[in-house]
This record gives sequence, C-alpha cells and structure tokens, in this order.
Amino acid sequence: MRTITVQGVPVPAFFYGTAWKEERTEDLTRAALEAGFTAIDTANQRRHYVEAAVGEAIRSLDRSKLFLQTKFTHLDGQDHPAPYDPGASPALQVAQSLASSLEHLRTDYVDSFVLHGPSLLDRFSSVDRQVWRAMAEEQSAGRARLLGVANVSRAHLETLFEADGPRPAFVQNRCWASTGWDREVRAFCRAHGIAYQAFSLLTANRRELAAPAVRDLARRTGRTVPQVVFRFALQVGMIPLTGTSDPAHMREDLACLDFALSDDDLAVVERLAPP
Repeated sequence: MRTITVQGVPVPAFFYGTAWKEERTEDLTRAALEAGFTAIDTANQRRHYVEAAVGEAIRSLDRSKLFLQTKFTHLDGQDHPAPYDPGASPALQVAQSLASSLEHLRTDYVDSFVLHGPSLLDRFSSVDRQVWRAMAEEQSAGRARLLGVANVSRAHLETLFEADGPRPAFVQNRCWASTGWDREVRAFCRAHGIAYQAFSLLTANRRELAAPAVRDLARRTGRTVPQVVFRFALQVGMIPLTGTSDPAHMREDLACLDFALSDDDLAVVERLAPP
C-alpha cells in the first residue's frame, strides 16, 4: 500500500471504512485486509460501528503493519450503553472510550484517534476543547499516535486553532461535489499541513457521478467510475475511504493506485458541482 507521511508518521493512502456493516463487520474487514487494505477506520459508537468485530478480524495479524483509526463520539451520538460513564467529565469519558477501543481492537495504541464531531454547528465549544485536551493527553501517553477531527467546517477549524494545544493531523469529512469537493475545508487543511480524509465520495454524489462526462471519462481511461473518483481524490490531495461490501469492488477500488488522470481529466471531475 502506498503511504504518505503525516506529522512524521507513515499513513496508508487509502482507508477501509467499517461503518454500517453490523453482523458482517468481521468478515468484511477481513476481506478488505485480504484485498490489500492496511488502514481500517472504525469508531467506539455502537450506533453505526461494531468495533469489537474489527478487533476479531485483525487478531492474528501483525499489528505493526496495520493503521488503526478510531473515534471518540459525544453522548448525543451514542446508543445505550455508551462506552463510558455518561455522568463523567469529558476528559474521563475520552479516557474510558479509548480504553474500551484498545480492548476491542486488542492493541495498546491506535494510530489515529479522531473526535467524531463537534458538539456545536459553528464552533468548538468549551466541552469540545476539554475533549481535545484529553485526546492530546492520550497522545502524550502513547495510546494514540495521531489526532484528528471529523464532520467539521472551516469555522470549526478556525476556532480550534484559536486555542492552545496540538494541531490535528487529520480532518475527516463527507465530501460533496456540490461544495467543490469540500473546497473551503480542503484549502484550510492544505494551508496548515492537515491530511484530508474523504468519505461518502460515491454515496454522497450519485447524481453527479451519473453525468455523461464522468461516464465518458471512465470509458476513455478504461476504468470504473469509482476508480476515477478515488483517483481524482488521491491526485488532489485527499485520503479516500471506501466502505464497499463487495470484495471484488475492494480490489477494484485499490486499483486506483495504479494509474493517473491527466489535468484535463481532473478538471472534468472538479467541475461536477452544479452552477
């Protein structure tokens, strides 16, 4: 797997996402690893993830060859029971959540620990700041190599940067063509050395990807539409995530690492946003 370097850490260029897999989580995670993925994205949030099943899938593998990313999720994003004491302080909730994740994943550290989303729509709240400081403590203790934030706007990032503390290594966002592929957030990330992780590249853009220009581009390059989209993401500086449940598609998606799009081809995909 090709890697990039983020804050001194080698990071695989393509992630497999395990959300919404339920009872198939273990089998699909194992299939993704067999296809060639080495980076697995999960979360300690039972509403959308079965993190312990990811741990089962990787239990016999060489930990040093895997990149494991999990998330801390605020209480309003959790089902019952939450992976921490709902009445505890935000800092203790972070510590309890990560301890639970490490148990699920059968490891003593994660490669990336991500705040699943801020508690407010337009800025980081005081609670978010407490969470972020607690995540930094987990990083200092060696239980997380890198930190990240997810589901954020540029305004969120600007308020995060106003406070003292570590800068995120990652931003993970749902990426819509209609916003110029999250143009504003990606620009902020480029300016501050943050790696941008893109999820829902296919499912959030079904209408745009059905456009004749995209179909024609796939035919001309001899690639599938998903391969074209993932290759576009790589070439404009994103780390794409795929959550496909089809082992054949896993292998096809990884084949995006084996070709390149021209500048004109990239422009076709970049211009998919409606006027």
